[in-house]
Amino acid sequence: MRYRSEHKQATRRRIIETAGRRFKRHGIDGSGITALMKDAGLTNGAFYTHFASKDDLVATAIADQLQAQNANVVAHAAPGHAGVEQIVRWYLSTRHRDGADDGCPSAALLDEIGRCTEATKRAYTDGVLLVIDGIAARLAPDDPLSVRTKTLSAYAMMAGTLQLSRALADARLSEELLEQGIDNALALLGVEREHVGR
Repeated sequence: MRYRSEHKQATRRRIIETAGRRFKRHGIDGSGITALMKDAGLTNGAFYTHFASKDDLVATAIADQLQAQNANVVAHAAPGHAGVEQIVRWYLSTRHRDGADDGCPSAALLDEIGRCTEATKRAYTDGVLLVIDGIAARLAPDDPLSVRTKTLSAYAMMAGTLQLSRALADARLSEELLEQGIDNALALLGVEREHVGR
């Protein structure tokens, strides 16, 4: 019985991770259940063992992606302004630009999330606030809520910068945009740039 439970959890995790990558590569609307399950190496019938609908999977995958971003990037950043700069530099790095499948769902899916169900928007809001609050706690440890909106605005600017850098055919211009984006985000957040390499 324990094996079945562990196997079911592992299969669910595989579907969520596969969906997260596929959504960012092909979009939510461009990713049907058949393609998602094929990517996961499973049959369509197995989908409904784990999720009530595609909308259920979308909300779960987006929340999972943001939780991973928080756990893998934000939670490991240094305290204070140094950590804020680390996060901004990671977000606006060429590695993140070129690794969209494993990157932030905001930069890849924000326009589609805005057209999703309320449950998906709620899952996105909760997930993005987890990331934002981690950054805000480094900006204003004594009162992170006082900088939450400013932090959210900087995050939105970074997501847009990353989107545009991915769309540019001119590699040099894309690099310059990322570099300027770092300056802009740090200035908005009131963090003095340390001029360390990406």
